[in-house]
Amino acid sequence: MIDLILDGKVAVITGAGSGVGRAMANLFAKQGSDVTVVDVVSSRVDEVVREITRPGRQAVGVVRDLSTRSEPEAMIDEVVKRQGRIDILCNNAGIMDAAKPVAETSDELWDRVMNTNLAAPFRASRRAIPVMIEQGGGVILNTASVAGLFGGRAGAAYTVSKHGLIGLTRNIAVAYGNKGIRCNAMVLGAVKTAIGLGGDPSPLGLENLNKTMATMPRMAEPEEIAKLALFLVSNESSFVNGSCVTIDAGWTDY
Repeated sequence: MIDLILDGKVAVITGAGSGVGRAMANLFAKQGSDVTVVDVVSSRVDEVVREITRPGRQAVGVVRDLSTRSEPEAMIDEVVKRQGRIDILCNNAGIMDAAKPVAETSDELWDRVMNTNLAAPFRASRRAIPVMIEQGGGVILNTASVAGLFGGRAGAAYTVSKHGLIGLTRNIAVAYGNKGIRCNAMVLGAVKTAIGLGGDPSPLGLENLNKTMATMPRMAEPEEIAKLALFLVSNESSFVNGSCVTIDAGWTDY
């Protein structure tokens, strides 16, 4: 019998309609998890659920726009009502900001990026943590970025949102580690996904971004990121808490 390291675990993955989220959803399901596929695009949700369930694995889809205030908490409530628990929460959904620096960033762009990339993980975690405490523990995994470590990997809104997500990760780990909840972050370099730059790029932003892109070894396949995610949400990483694990092929060492 194959040992499934997530056997019976209930996992919620946001931004699971494509890219890294999709790869995580498929890998977690293969390892025995009951996966909730969350995305804003219903056709993507349906497609991922079909590819997971076709071999007989467990998955359901939830369509939510996590940039709105009430949706992250409603997502958690829906999963708890249906499943009775949440073992794994992957705050993976994110959007870019067209590499726009501060002077070119509108209030609308700032709010949209911050709501999706930072406020949504905060609100989803806030709702999930009491559930995890009551059931005896759980794991939260945030998808951060090397933009959260440096200043020149994206525009102002995206950079600030990912810096904030790393801070959120560490605070949750410290506050709730003794309650059986682990919280870590994956700090991603460039990945082959459909996220793009998030609109018409700023010439100044691109100029700054190109300076860093010149040192990038290569782009990751989403499946390479998913393997790290699997380790971090499983009991194999039981002593890992509050860590922000860089996965970038050495890009930040240049």
